[in-house]
Amino acid sequence: MALLYCCLNSLMLHDCYARWKAAAGRWAETLLVAYETLGVVFGGLVTSPLYVYSFIPLKSPTVDDYLGIYSIMFWTLTLIGVVKYATIALRADDDGEGGTFSLYSLLCRSMNITETLSSRPSNPKSSSLPRSIYDDTQNQTSMVKVFKESIVARRLLLFIAMLGMCMLIGDGILTPAISVWSAIDGIRAPFPSVSSSVVKVLSTAVLVILFMVQKFGTSRVSFMFSPIMGAWSLSIMLVGIYSIIRHYPSIFKAVLPHYIFRFFWRNGKEGWLTLGGTVLCITGSEALFADLGHFNRSTIQIAFLFAIYPCLVVTYAGQTAYLINNQNDHNAEFYNFIPSVIYWPMFVVSTLAAIVASQSLISAAFSVIKQAVQLDYFPRVKVVRTSLSKEGEVYSPEVNYILMILSVAVILIFGDGKDMGNAYGVVVSLVMLITTILLTLVMIIIWRTPPVLVALYFSVFFVIEGVYVSAVFNKIAEGGWIPFAISFILAFIMFGWYYGRQRKVTYELTNKITLDGLGVLLSDPSVQRVPGFCFFYTNIQDGLTPVFEHYVKTMKSLHQVTAFTTLRYRLVPKVAPHERILFCKIGQQKGVYGCVIQYGYADLLNLEGDDFVSHVTNSLRAHIQDSSAGRLPSDPAEIQQKLSNLDAAQIQQELSNLDDPAEIQQELSNLEEAISAGIVHVRGKTRFHIGKSCGWFDKIMLAFYEVLHSNCRSALPALGVPLPQCIEVGMLYEA
Repeated sequence: MALLYCCLNSLMLHDCYARWKAAAGRWAETLLVAYETLGVVFGGLVTSPLYVYSFIPLKSPTVDDYLGIYSIMFWTLTLIGVVKYATIALRADDDGEGGTFSLYSLLCRSMNITETLSSRPSNPKSSSLPRSIYDDTQNQTSMVKVFKESIVARRLLLFIAMLGMCMLIGDGILTPAISVWSAIDGIRAPFPSVSSSVVKVLSTAVLVILFMVQKFGTSRVSFMFSPIMGAWSLSIMLVGIYSIIRHYPSIFKAVLPHYIFRFFWRNGKEGWLTLGGTVLCITGSEALFADLGHFNRSTIQIAFLFAIYPCLVVTYAGQTAYLINNQNDHNAEFYNFIPSVIYWPMFVVSTLAAIVASQSLISAAFSVIKQAVQLDYFPRVKVVRTSLSKEGEVYSPEVNYILMILSVAVILIFGDGKDMGNAYGVVVSLVMLITTILLTLVMIIIWRTPPVLVALYFSVFFVIEGVYVSAVFNKIAEGGWIPFAISFILAFIMFGWYYGRQRKVTYELTNKITLDGLGVLLSDPSVQRVPGFCFFYTNIQDGLTPVFEHYVKTMKSLHQVTAFTTLRYRLVPKVAPHERILFCKIGQQKGVYGCVIQYGYADLLNLEGDDFVSHVTNSLRAHIQDSSAGRLPSDPAEIQQKLSNLDAAQIQQELSNLDDPAEIQQELSNLEEAISAGIVHVRGKTRFHIGKSCGWFDKIMLAFYEVLHSNCRSALPALGVPLPQCIEVGMLYEA
């Protein structure tokens, strides 16, 4: 018995040790990933001490003024950073994806509404989208009914999401400019003779190099990102501790909120204007949410709560303590706060950190553009995947060069820094406000949060961020117009493209070819079936595009096997592999199929030519073979059992649906013969005929769309289709 008892104890101890080891391994992996987030997620946020104080307008500040400013920054970081983003926003993920658009897609899918053209199934019954929990009208909230019944409400929601996307792209322009300039400007402290023009030239050179290496992808240098940001975070935190001890050890008394009220009571309007600079302490916080798809909630929370947040609280406390003891330096740059002994090492680390911070926002801009192109909200640009292991790592040459030109222009035109800070403040505050609005809708519509908690959340954060927005709007004439100009141009491009695509789909649905029309069209003796496999691309699923009728009547032929292919965006991050490519047979015509290729906003659509064809043809083979699965079983008893509960009409329908094995084999043989004969991809190159009967709005928007459409890339190269296999059929649509 004693031996048995010892054996049982040994087994229990071994089991406990194995579970402890597995748990320790999971924690070690979580901590490692949390460490990696330092270089990808928090670059913009943790480098904000470089420029925050230099952009705060102060006139003869007192000790109480500095304590009030630090109290504002502390509670901004705590409420917006910890409570809003790290605690609430990270819970509003869309299957692991975060960001402004994930909130928009989550809301649209939950309410079963969408303004995305490529996501609309023509026949709701044929849609593979999951049934919304709000399809039952009895359970719909009044908010859902408003969005379902009002096109104005849906367009307003779309506009808010688009504005958030445009602001994030603007962030990709301003962050490299302000971060690199702030770091390089430190060279003027030990060398006062260095002019601002030299700083502009050096900053421009760094930016050009940074943008030129984007085509290689961040994977080749990403292993350096986290060590750089880790070294930067630790360095500024240690300097902050040193500054607190030396200059003002009691600085943390400023965490008491009454210092904020005293600051505004004493300074009035001047205190309100300082918010345009203090808001920059939270810049980059949107990345906590936007980069959720690259990591996960727990790793981002661990890194922020236990590394970034304490680092920023201590660093800003150290900067404030230095300024309290050196009140004449209230317009000083970041480097005045650095002890002279470690000046040059900190200069090197800060410059590297600024580059890393720029990289994270540039990559985010690429991702946003990729999503917008896939959604059909933005003219098609080239999007290249730069990493085989990281799906979200993409690069767009056209976007990269535009970002580079605009970032360099911002430095050269607004190189004194003040205007850049004002512009940056507008971007930061508006993105936060947009996220607050969308999160409030998520709480009401999806989470069904109690109204008291919703009101508490909305009132607190809308007021805080609304006050910040009002302060930065006061700086519109002093650089704040920059992000508005950028966002207006981007939004106009996106809306013009969306409006034109919408009008085209409306025309095609109105003039679509039905199955009966297809039969009449192919019954013409002059129409011949020619060898080969044809992908005929169409924007609609319920019927055939009028371009097809134009093509058949002109060419007098149809390929041996023709697949009418529709690219359909779904409001999910990723589409399951078995749902990616769907086939169905169209009518009674031999060799004519409907094909739907589905993708989510986190999927990378482009497959290289042969891979794309092989994926689709393999799915078609499987569809043809599966069509024989509905045949009656060979056992007579099973046949009798299957048909016993059917009436005569149902039995006739069941028998009519059966496929002869010989016909299936012949169908497969025809498919192989068509593939060996050659592949061709046909798409419509349609244009609007803008007549005199069109209104002025249509004339402007459709003419602008035609300019965009004429200068964008073809959709077929975006799929990796070789150009020699492409045919474009021109046709005019009546506007």
